[in-house]
Amino acid sequence: MPEKIGFVGVGRMGANMARRLKDVGYTVAAVYDVRKEAAQELATELGAEATDKLARVTELSDLIITVVTDDKAQLAVFTNKKDNLLMGAKGRTFVNCATVAPRTHVEVEKLSKKAGAASLEGCMASSITQARNGTLYLMIGGDEGVFEKVKSILSKLSDDGKLMTYIGKAGKAAQVKALVNMVMNINTAGLAEGLGLGSALGLDLPILMKVFSQTGANSRVLVTDGEDMMNRDHSCFFSAAHAAKDSGIALGLAKEQKLVVPLAAAAYSQFNKMVKAGLGELDKSGIAELTFKGRGPSKKAAKKKPAAKKPAAKKPAKKKK
Repeated sequence: MPEKIGFVGVGRMGANMARRLKDVGYTVAAVYDVRKEAAQELATELGAEATDKLARVTELSDLIITVVTDDKAQLAVFTNKKDNLLMGAKGRTFVNCATVAPRTHVEVEKLSKKAGAASLEGCMASSITQARNGTLYLMIGGDEGVFEKVKSILSKLSDDGKLMTYIGKAGKAAQVKALVNMVMNINTAGLAEGLGLGSALGLDLPILMKVFSQTGANSRVLVTDGEDMMNRDHSCFFSAAHAAKDSGIALGLAKEQKLVVPLAAAAYSQFNKMVKAGLGELDKSGIAELTFKGRGPSKKAAKKKPAAKKPAAKKPAKKKK
């Protein structure tokens, strides 16, 4: 296992992916985050070097996994003139896991090739617990030959590869991820409306959810978000702000294809409303704050509980998104 791995972006997902790879025997050589304290804390835990230089991550690593916030951040770590990951990057491989526009992944692949490096998109459809346990669902895009070279590493993040699918050339995995989140967000918004209306009608919500689970109203988000919507427990595993961003990416793709997607637009509008109301850092289940009577931004806000520092701890694994 000679590969040395670097991480750029060690928030809830990146940090737990790094912990997982360390657990299974890989050397995590370097970590970088704009929040220097977070990088240093993780580096101390894993025996890695915390650096404030992107080029240093590349210098110390064979494979660099990036888990950043958005398109701007993704491009910046590869293009900043003073310091970027492509400085001295010949022979290195980058796996970029952020949910960003497909064109961003295509651009990063071009930049990497020009620098003598390779890049893949490693789009994720899971949450913090799965990152820690190595059971992420990964959608891979980019050169298939490059994928085969790093497949053994990525398989340790995806249940020995059982939850990993190679989609196609650069940008294709990002398209699939955008559609996954588009449909998930529509389902979440629909569930919040169904439970909100059920509550207004005076129905017993646990019974309503049981009926939903046994009929055509069933969905994955009923399992992950139903009780949280009912109990106003919006501990953040996948934020409303990220839901709004990802639905926006899907709407952009639809616009490019001249396709009208009214349900996706409606879900985007609801999640964007949460962001504007200051609820963007709640879990996406917090959309129920907009659909239940007596709730909402003008009412007493539901408390946002911080996610556990090491989620392998106590939060049940139901939140697979």
